[in-house]
Amino acid sequence: MVEKSKSLEGISVGKEENFSEWYIQVVLKAGLADYGPVQGTMAIRPTAYEIWEMIQEAFNKMIKETGHKNAYFPLLIPESFLTKEAEHFEGFTPEVFWVTHSGNSKLGEQLAIRPTSETIIYSFYSKWIRSWRDLPLLLNQWCSVLRAEIKATKPFLRTSEFLWQEGHTVHATKEDADKEVRMILGFYKEIAEQYLAIPVLEGMKSEREKFAGALYTTTIEAMMPDGKAVQSGTSHNLGQHFAKAFGIEYLDGQGQKQFAWQTSWGMSTRLLGALIMVHGDDKGVVLPPKVAPVQLIVVPIYKDNDRSKVLEASDRIVKRLKAAGFRAEIDNRENRTPGWKFNEHETKGVPLRIEIGPKDIAADSVVLVRRDTSEKKQVKLSELDRIVKDEIAGMQKSMFDKAKRFMDDNIRTVTTYEEFKKTLNAKKGFIKAGWCGKDSCEDKIKEETGATIRLVPFEQEKAKECVYCNENGKCYAYFALSY
Repeated sequence: MVEKSKSLEGISVGKEENFSEWYIQVVLKAGLADYGPVQGTMAIRPTAYEIWEMIQEAFNKMIKETGHKNAYFPLLIPESFLTKEAEHFEGFTPEVFWVTHSGNSKLGEQLAIRPTSETIIYSFYSKWIRSWRDLPLLLNQWCSVLRAEIKATKPFLRTSEFLWQEGHTVHATKEDADKEVRMILGFYKEIAEQYLAIPVLEGMKSEREKFAGALYTTTIEAMMPDGKAVQSGTSHNLGQHFAKAFGIEYLDGQGQKQFAWQTSWGMSTRLLGALIMVHGDDKGVVLPPKVAPVQLIVVPIYKDNDRSKVLEASDRIVKRLKAAGFRAEIDNRENRTPGWKFNEHETKGVPLRIEIGPKDIAADSVVLVRRDTSEKKQVKLSELDRIVKDEIAGMQKSMFDKAKRFMDDNIRTVTTYEEFKKTLNAKKGFIKAGWCGKDSCEDKIKEETGATIRLVPFEQEKAKECVYCNENGKCYAYFALSY
């Protein structure tokens, strides 16, 4: 636990002591975000935005290699567009910010600031698609969206404005759309697990929890240290609902008009909130090396007469590490002590720290410190590149393995509703339980406990009975409280 007497510049509350307050302090004191002047808004600071850029780079590579292209569509959506698909309109209307005036003049039709872009994009698709030769149409956009958040806001996890990508594709058949949905969900899982070191479960959303207007929704769900779920990416088969609403038709090979099949999919800066929660500790955030803007920080340690020698050696090390492909920087600020610098870079989550002073130079070595374990080791300069590479790979794997053990240890199977409620109140994590498939049982569980069905696994085993009504079970579902 962090002592209250520690500097106000550090984290003053322990992760286990007050998880919510700890999270806010880490976000602010690690320089990841700051509150905006309007409720539910925030400024994303450079470190967090650079992580988002690395997520963008990795995901763009995945989708472009599979034929997708990036585009951009208007921010403002006429109300008449939103109303074309009834279920979609009903699902999003309570969250919409409306523009009603242009200057001092009232608009004839109010405009929605995009809560999601299906309707505005599909108005263009209805003009662009004519023949089977135009399919598949595979587009994605990176943008911000606004949704009037009525619950308690929390930076990255629940805000009125957030950044995301939203993919929108058009296909000739349901089978093609199904393949697209699962492929993209696989990309999301790779981003979460291979880049952010966050293990996830994947499966289907229930009818109650699916995207408004979708035929079905698939999802990846991550478990936070307090046991709550964070929906970390969703991929939807929209069926032909929007195609019929917007007239997205194509002539097939026989010259017959057919309605297209569509998908949409998205992940957002919510992933950054999950990263902070899963990997942070009482010192601050811990960044997985793959997405850390600075992978190594070199801190020179010297007295006045050694200054130039140590700084020159430090500069050579940074240049060498950069040439080897690592993201390295030197902290040569004169107005901060080495100890202060150590604490700051630990708060900010820099994966590796290199300490170098006159004795290290004489020994042709440096001190290497790992952020996640605080392990220190003396490393010969001749072996530095190799050891840094091994430590970065080891830290990435270790962070994922630690989070995976936590998730696996906190998934519990229950058979009765009493056991369900006791487990939810007493323990962290996800509950695996039988479900009959009825909306009424799902609604009652949510109403009485606050827990929702996070997903129904793709690979299913038939449940003996429903945890709520005790009737024949249709499947097993994972329940949890969520952000």
